[in-house]
Amino acid sequence: MSEGVVDVHSHFLPQWYVDLARAAGHELPDGMPGWPAWNAADHLGFMAERGITRSLLSLSSPGVALGGGVDPVDLAKRVNEYGAMVVADHPDHFGLLASLPLPDVDAAIAELGHSIDPLGAEGVILPTHALGTYVADASHEALWRELADRECVVLLHPTSPVGWEATALGQPRPMADFLFDTGRVVLALAMRGTLGRHHGLRLVVPHSGSLVPMLVDRAAMFQLGQRLAMPPGDPAHTEPAVTGILGDLRWDLSGTPTPTHLDAIVDRVGDDHLVYGSDFCFTPPVAVDLQLGLLDNAWPTRTTRLGLPPWREKTTANAARLLQAPTRCARGTDG
Repeated sequence: MSEGVVDVHSHFLPQWYVDLARAAGHELPDGMPGWPAWNAADHLGFMAERGITRSLLSLSSPGVALGGGVDPVDLAKRVNEYGAMVVADHPDHFGLLASLPLPDVDAAIAELGHSIDPLGAEGVILPTHALGTYVADASHEALWRELADRECVVLLHPTSPVGWEATALGQPRPMADFLFDTGRVVLALAMRGTLGRHHGLRLVVPHSGSLVPMLVDRAAMFQLGQRLAMPPGDPAHTEPAVTGILGDLRWDLSGTPTPTHLDAIVDRVGDDHLVYGSDFCFTPPVAVDLQLGLLDNAWPTRTTRLGLPPWREKTTANAARLLQAPTRCARGTDG
């Protein structure tokens, strides 16, 4: 196995956080069988065995909006300072994607400054929603502007959707509901113009594109229908086409990097924005190895015919460009 793979989607999970989440009512994370165990030494061993030289650490669902009387502002600060400490102990192998205390946008912007400037985080992880308020909501415009000004890496991450008790049908939410929640948020960000307004965004869509590549044509038809129904001077006519916006996004290969998912992404946007993600520690090593096997054996036949490089080489080069922005998430131009 070649060396140098960069993992943009991996998770740290301090035991004190697990204890706090359980006390707040999250006995099992998103309906999964149990909380995984995690420590930095095991994570480094996992990476070494799979040729991963650098991993961006983030806190997965349910994030810092636990409810149950837990203050998300205090928890985000504690989580980010802990993550920064782990990175400081292993700076050559780890980076940090900070958590923000949404849905309080002002508090989130303040924590963004604290995490990026003093703590050195390379970006953030954003849940699809926090306590029922989705990040595509108009109330989050100031946060998207700040993230674009700073050119931060932004890993979008699903969480259990509102009303999952009725919609999950007894299944763990990561199996299907996570993909639906990611799809609805990305398409809403595109349809509402958020992605078109903020060109500095470095937004990473998780889980091999989730359902976005399969839904974009349908969204484009709805967008066209809306435009035809509006008078010529309506602002809807100036919104960028949904299909064009997707080419500016990044796509991590965690989850199910099957030919179906990979071909859908490559056919739509090419392979220049594909990056690797393991989803460790919530995805156990044996499942990560199965996914690596899928990538090795099922790298899309279309890419092979086009003479594109192997996935390790390609995703590592793409990750280098993603993480080496000129400002490296420095303070935004508006201060």
